[in-house]
Amino acid sequence: MKLHIKNMVCNRCKMVVKAELEKLGFKPLLVELGEVTLAKNITPEDKIRISFGLNHFGFELLEDKKTQIAEQVKTAIVNLVHYTREPLKINLSAYLSDQLKQEYAGLSGIFSEVENQTIEKYFIAQKIEKAKEMLTYGELTLSEIAYQLNYSSVAHLSAQFKKVTGITPSAYKAGSADSRKTLDEV
Repeated sequence: MKLHIKNMVCNRCKMVVKAELEKLGFKPLLVELGEVTLAKNITPEDKIRISFGLNHFGFELLEDKKTQIAEQVKTAIVNLVHYTREPLKINLSAYLSDQLKQEYAGLSGIFSEVENQTIEKYFIAQKIEKAKEMLTYGELTLSEIAYQLNYSSVAHLSAQFKKVTGITPSAYKAGSADSRKTLDEV
């Protein structure tokens, strides 16, 4: 049986969810971002127990199909932006269609309905959070960050960064910045 879980955005999230399920007496066969496969079907009472246990850690069981699809889109984007080592030289619509085995137009409509924003705006927000992370660590130049995040130029990255955050990347790096967000807050 598969469970869909909101706010699983990192490997630590997977560990927490797995540990909580095991503590509750369930045997997860596979724990991925946003999804858990259990060894057997569960009862409605089990779902309530699991939901309560996961809510304690900020996770939420997803029942609605549209919400599940929106979460799958978010998970795919988080994986692409934050956990891919290669530069983001990819067509987002083709990537999402391939990952979720659905037409992009349908994914886009569902995502916009559930999240009240477009996939593109969510993608940009994730890229800006990644840029903040890279700026904080100070290991890459702004030009290298722009390349890694597939911006056409440093000017394009800077303009988008300022539009989203209200400050320039240089001001952010200098410390006059808003703090970074956790991935589930983006």
